[in-house]
Amino acid sequence: MKKRLAALVLGGLFLLVATPAMSAKKVKWDVPIAFGSKLEVLGSSAVKLSDFLKDASGKKIRLKIVEPGKIVPAFQIFDAVKNGKVKAGFSWAGYWQGKIPAAALFASMPFGPEPSEYLAWLHEGNGMKLWRELYAKHNIVPVQCGILPPETSGWFKTEITSPDDLKGKKIRWSGLGGKVLANMGVSVVQIPGGELFQAAEKGVIDAFEFSMPAIDRRLGFYKIIKNNYYPGWHQPASPLELLVNKETWDKLEDEQRAMIEMGCMAVNAWAIARGEAIQAEFIEQNEKDGVNNRYWSESMLDAFRKSTDEVMKAESAKDADFKRVYEDMQAFRASYKNWSKLGYMPR
Repeated sequence: MKKRLAALVLGGLFLLVATPAMSAKKVKWDVPIAFGSKLEVLGSSAVKLSDFLKDASGKKIRLKIVEPGKIVPAFQIFDAVKNGKVKAGFSWAGYWQGKIPAAALFASMPFGPEPSEYLAWLHEGNGMKLWRELYAKHNIVPVQCGILPPETSGWFKTEITSPDDLKGKKIRWSGLGGKVLANMGVSVVQIPGGELFQAAEKGVIDAFEFSMPAIDRRLGFYKIIKNNYYPGWHQPASPLELLVNKETWDKLEDEQRAMIEMGCMAVNAWAIARGEAIQAEFIEQNEKDGVNNRYWSESMLDAFRKSTDEVMKAESAKDADFKRVYEDMQAFRASYKNWSKLGYMPR
C-alpha cells in the first residue's frame, strides 16, 4: 500500500512538472550562422547551443545549424531574421554597426571589458535591456549567447614600431577597432574571414585581424605572415548573439523562451572554459613555425588608446543611442573598477 501511494504521489509530481514542457509545441528552426561551425567557440557556440537545447528539452527544441552562405550570407543574417526569411540566426553584433552604430558596443569595445566584466554589464547591469531596445526597432530579439576571450592584435607583414608605420597601409579590421585604425590614417577594409588568407597571400592587404589564436591557426595565417601582435586591445572580449525574429519569439511558450535563455547562459560558461583552455598550445605551435609573437610597446598602446577616446567621442556625438549605451557601459565600468582593483591579483 505504501509503495503504491508513493508511486501515485511521484507520478502526480511528475505530471505537474512535466506536463507544461510536454504540452509545448515543438520548435524546429533552421539557424544560419556567420562563422563556420568548426571554428572554435566563434562558430561552435551555435552547435553547443543546439546540443544543449536538444538534450534539455527532450528533443522538443531543435536548432538546425546551417553553415555560412548556405541559405543566408553571413552579412545578411540580420535582415533575414528581421524580415522573417529565417526564424533565427547566430552572429556577432559588430557586423550591424552600419545600420545600428550602437550595435558595435555589444560586440566588442577597444580597451573595454574582458569576458567576465562584459557578462556582468550585460546580465546584471543594463546591457541586455539596452540591446533589446535597439533591436526591437528592427523586429528582432537578441539573446547573448557565447563569448570569446581576447583576440590577437592582428597579423602584419612588417614589424610596426610607431603609429607612422600604420599610415597608408591597407588593413582588414572589424568593429570599432577598425574605426580606431582609420582615425590613425589606415585604409580599413572589410573582408570575410574565409577570404583573408587569399587576400593577404596576393598582397591585396598589408595586415589583418580575425580572431583568437586557436581560430587564426586553423585558418593557416601562420603560413604566410610571421608577425602576430598582442594584446588584443581592439577586442578584449567578443559576445556572440542568437537573433530571433520577434513574432517567432513572441509565439514561444514561456518555458521555451526560458530554456533558450538558460541554454545561452550555459554556452557562456562553456565558451569561457573552452576559450581559455586552448589558446596557449596554438601560440606555441605558431612559434615553432617561425611566427614572431610580438607585444605592442607602451607607446603604441597609448596611441591606440588615444585614438579610441577620439573615436568614442565622435561616435557618441553622431548617434544618440550610441552615446546612451556607451555612457551606461562606462558608468558600470567605473563602479566595477573598485572591485577589479581590489579583488584580483595584479598581472
